Amino acid sequence: MNFTIGFRRANQQDIAFLIKLRKASMTKHLLQAGIVMSDEQHLARITEYFSDSHIILRDQEAIGLLKLGVLKQSLHIRQFQLSPEFHQQGIGTKVLALVKRKAHALSLPVTLNVLLENPAKTLYLRHGFVITGENDLEFQMICSTNNI
Repeated sequence: MNFTIGFRRANQQDIAFLIKLRKASMTKHLLQAGIVMSDEQHLARITEYFSDSHIILRDQEAIGLLKLGVLKQSLHIRQFQLSPEFHQQGIGTKVLALVKRKAHALSLPVTLNVLLENPAKTLYLRHGFVITGENDLEFQMICSTNNI
């Protein structure tokens, strides 16, 4: 399957899409973690670090969100969500490759947190991330500059 992945900065007109995306991609995993979120709480997570938000495009169609923070010690994936109908198509792999390319250019490792029961953890492990810690809700992971 041939397709092009691109990005554009998120804007206020994307809020309705981002709420729908977050609910579709995260509700199951949040419930497994014992977390029930209101619409206001979802909106708060969306607007937090909003300037770091990029809409993931597949052939110019909005299909996901990548929220990247450039921190002093790492390039941190704050949020990475794909609409469920686009899972298992190699899109996550392409997005992570682009993130790792950016991290390499910045000479930074990539870090992220993932809910304990989120199957995205296996994607990250396949791409060189290792678990550096965990708490009651999530794993902390890193992809060192050696794996980029």
